[in-house]
Amino acid sequence: MKTLRVTVNGEARELSGPVSVAELLEELDLDPRTVVVELNREILRRPQLQETSINDGDSLEVVHFVGGG
Repeated sequence: MKTLRVTVNGEARELSGPVSVAELLEELDLDPRTVVVELNREILRRPQLQETSINDGDSLEVVHFVGGG
């Protein structure tokens, strides 16, 4: 397996690749229905999460929605 060095929300991280964005969210214990993912400054739509691979050097921002009333 290849080691990928990426940045997630400003933090350097190493991942065992290949890995999709959806697999990363699962590893981070995040529900894809409650987050927005930006990969290299481009917002990904939910259907793209499974098919989009993370590459060495990528930068991801994951924004988690918080509900309230």
